[in-house]
Amino acid sequence: MPVSSLNTRYFDDVYRASNDPWSFETSPYERAKYEATLAALPREHYTNAFEIGCSIGVLSQLLASRCDALLAVDASELPLKTARARLEPYTHVTVRQMSIPNEFPEGQFDLILLSEVGYYLAVQDLQRARRKMIDQLTKDGHLLLVHWTPVVHDYPLTGDQVHETFMEMSGPDKPLKHLLGQREETYRLDLFQKI
Repeated sequence: MPVSSLNTRYFDDVYRASNDPWSFETSPYERAKYEATLAALPREHYTNAFEIGCSIGVLSQLLASRCDALLAVDASELPLKTARARLEPYTHVTVRQMSIPNEFPEGQFDLILLSEVGYYLAVQDLQRARRKMIDQLTKDGHLLLVHWTPVVHDYPLTGDQVHETFMEMSGPDKPLKHLLGQREETYRLDLFQKI
């Protein structure tokens, strides 16, 4: 597996080859995972949400009705053209090109969603991103992780390694409380709350 984070050029190449390389719009797997993601959220409504890795905005559109404000970001500008068109009716949604952890938004969020993104980061970058997420999560705010768990040789980490990195920050005298763990055949979902 690679030891450094995958860079923006990697994702630009993927999106040049296909507008929807992971079939977010059409895959029954993705649809079921989105339903599980939304069902895992304990609150019907969030004030200020941050979605890391929005791609073409399919999940962002589903999240939009549950947030007063949503910042949806992706490392590559290419899928964001589709995301902006999809999310144009939602004036409370902002779509930006941003590559975490080197870039991170200002402000506090009561929901941060890291879905199918963490395994693109090398462990030291994931740890930096984790610190920023925890710092910018409001008290009692929710952090939701959803990741594919089979090994992908292009990726620096597996989905399980990503989730275990966050599990290290939950428990007594830690900043996160683990509220929900759900494992399906090919993905894992974990929900945390800042305490």
